[in-house]
Amino acid sequence: MKKMVGCKSGDKIKIFNTDKGKVAILICYDCEFPELARIAVSKGAKIIFVPFNTDDRRAYLRVRYCAQARAIENQVYVVITGCVGNLPDVENLDVHFSQSAIFTPSDVEFHREGIASEATPNTETLIYQDLDLNLLKRNRELGSVQTWNDRSQGFYKLTYIEDGIQYEI
Repeated sequence: MKKMVGCKSGDKIKIFNTDKGKVAILICYDCEFPELARIAVSKGAKIIFVPFNTDDRRAYLRVRYCAQARAIENQVYVVITGCVGNLPDVENLDVHFSQSAIFTPSDVEFHREGIASEATPNTETLIYQDLDLNLLKRNRELGSVQTWNDRSQGFYKLTYIEDGIQYEI
C-alpha cells in the first residue's frame, strides 16, 4: 500500500466495544479490500465505519460501491463519511468530494436499495439513522440471501496473522 504523509499501515483489525455493539473502522482505501471487512466481521463487528478523503466523484464512487458491497457480503451496516469543501492552502487536500451514507444489507427487511440514510452530495451536513442490530442477526438466520453463512468455506479459506498467531475464517 502507498504510504501517505503522516500515515502508516497497521498490522491488526481492531474491534471496538461500544454501548451499542461491536464496531470496526476501515479507513478509506481499506474498504476496497473485502478481506479486511471479513476479518472485522469474523471478530464480531456489526457496524463498519469508513472515514475517507476523496478529491473527485470517481474516487468517491470507488469507496461507496465497495462499502455497499461490504454491507451485502458481510450482512452488516457500513457508515461512510468524508470531507467536503476546499482547503486551498493544504497541498494534495485542496479539493474534496463526499456524500456520507449509511448502508445496510440488501434484503427485504432493510431500507430500499440498501441505503438507510444519505446526505446530499458534497454538502456539509449531519445524517443519522436508528440501526437495529437484532435485525442483522435475524437476516443472517432467515434472510432471502445469507451471504455470510453461504460463503464457500470448503473451496477457499481466509487466513490472517495477528500478534504472531495464525487465524483462519
